[in-house]
Amino acid sequence: MAGVLLKGHGGLDRLEYRTDIPVPMPGEGEVLVRVTATAKNNTDRKVREGLYSTERDDHVTSFQLGEEPTLRFPRIQGADVVGRVAATGAGVDSARMGDRGLLDFNIYADAREHLNLVPDYVGHGRDGGFADYVVVPSAQFHTIARPDLADAELATLGMCSYQTAFRMLNAARIAAGEHVLVTGASGGVGTALIQLCRLLGAVPHAVSSPGKDEALVALGAETVIDRSRVTDWPKAVDKATGGVVIDAVMDLVGGALTNPLVDVMTRRMSARTSYPRLSIAGASAGNVTEILWTKIYLNQVQIFGVSHGTRAEADRLVGWIRAGALQPVLHRTFRLSDIHAAERCFMDRDSDFIGKIVLVPDGEWQQHGAPFADTGGGR
Repeated sequence: MAGVLLKGHGGLDRLEYRTDIPVPMPGEGEVLVRVTATAKNNTDRKVREGLYSTERDDHVTSFQLGEEPTLRFPRIQGADVVGRVAATGAGVDSARMGDRGLLDFNIYADAREHLNLVPDYVGHGRDGGFADYVVVPSAQFHTIARPDLADAELATLGMCSYQTAFRMLNAARIAAGEHVLVTGASGGVGTALIQLCRLLGAVPHAVSSPGKDEALVALGAETVIDRSRVTDWPKAVDKATGGVVIDAVMDLVGGALTNPLVDVMTRRMSARTSYPRLSIAGASAGNVTEILWTKIYLNQVQIFGVSHGTRAEADRLVGWIRAGALQPVLHRTFRLSDIHAAERCFMDRDSDFIGKIVLVPDGEWQQHGAPFADTGGGR
């Protein structure tokens, strides 16, 4: 089969498109999926570049939460997989043949529904969807029978973004009526956060780069703050929102931005009706933030680190997808063989970039990729 092999940490040259990769065979409780679309995520790039930093400045490493690293080279990346069941392993009902599904990408640490403390994921701890075929657990390949939703669109609703976003909101116990500030709002997790806030009855306020206001408001953002124009964050947020109290910040950026966003939440403590909360699930602006711990504990700021969600959260998201409650946000598609161009597009983030990039196997391109190949060609 064809696929993209990650050969090691480094630049785009470490991603090699091959056509001689053996087709994997499903084991007990597994299905073989013929891939039709797989969405890109920031974790793909971070793993390739070895950006999961440790205290050592010179240390290049991958995502790791367990005692031993699970990334082995070569590895096929790609977590948010859509496709059709092409073969079933032992113990799987053969009636699943031909089912179109969306993958819950987690490699769960245990069977608990409410906790996922040492997670790994498909595309890192085992081969993923940047290939013609992938083997996945049958129980985590959720059937989505929605003819109104193209496969590339369905891939944008993948769990890597949506489950992360849902866990961020759940960890911070976001309630109806609360005002939530979302950084990195135009990306996959950001657009998921905006939609999920609205489903929960919360009011999302977006922080993004210029030129994306209209699209983010259409998606559900109450206000949009152009981060490139801000010098005083509390004042800018007050002006944009009409002075509402920001109950929580969903931070995907980190770096120097986190500290002033804590100031946004703590500027008028006497007006608050709940503790200020910060959920963080990314560090695209830097892995280190200087912050006064006195500011945190005296203002009783609650901080939640989020990497993966739970089985129960995945099941609830699948229910919303089946019911049509979540809107796909597809920037554009690329052929799998054009993965280097897809990576460059993902990293450049031009002014109209919003949502997800989706890779489509070359053999599936005409049906599943070509209709969405131009920027803005999706929904």
